[in-house]
Amino acid sequence: MADLVLYGHPDSGHACKVALALSLAGLPHRTVWIDIWADPASRPADFRRLSPFAEVPLLTIDGDPYVQSGAILLEIASRFRCLGGESPDGLRRGREILMWEANRIGMCLPQLKEARRTRGEGFPPGAVEWLRMRFDADCHRFGLLLGDAAFLHGDAPGIGDCAVWGYAQWLDEAGVAPTPPLQSWLHRMRSLAMMKSATGFFPLYPGPGQA
Repeated sequence: MADLVLYGHPDSGHACKVALALSLAGLPHRTVWIDIWADPASRPADFRRLSPFAEVPLLTIDGDPYVQSGAILLEIASRFRCLGGESPDGLRRGREILMWEANRIGMCLPQLKEARRTRGEGFPPGAVEWLRMRFDADCHRFGLLLGDAAFLHGDAPGIGDCAVWGYAQWLDEAGVAPTPPLQSWLHRMRSLAMMKSATGFFPLYPGPGQA
């Protein structure tokens, strides 16, 4: 079995994407809590050496570093043949959803969440309204992607579901409401046996072997 170490923080939706994927795939791993609110220069030296921008998530597999959440999800799926990686069609579906998520719902939701945290400080006039309009369009397209299926990958969740979950878990914090298809999907995601809260995935002082 590969030695997996995930560096992350509970406030990082991108890190949560990877943590959820590892959990759903049943892949044993250790977590290392990185303070993303601290000066990057203060983060552990071994982490900064492996992560080019000193950002989370960082996943090491047998010591080799992997960065950028979408790329990490694809590595997990293809290497361990899970979460859509069991077939070419599943991987294609995963790639398509990851690209959509990164450019759409994964762009507007983190910004809306940050705007609420800072009470709009640093956001130019009209930016928040524009982001909300994008989210409304993204919700419509999410419904088209989901269709009549339980998950974006069909009967079971895949890396695409993990990607969308990263920030969709925080709609209240972003100040937006889900459409019925998104709400139903969120309920099914929260009901998964291997689902955890963000702080459950990244406890402040994880012990050896704790995920």
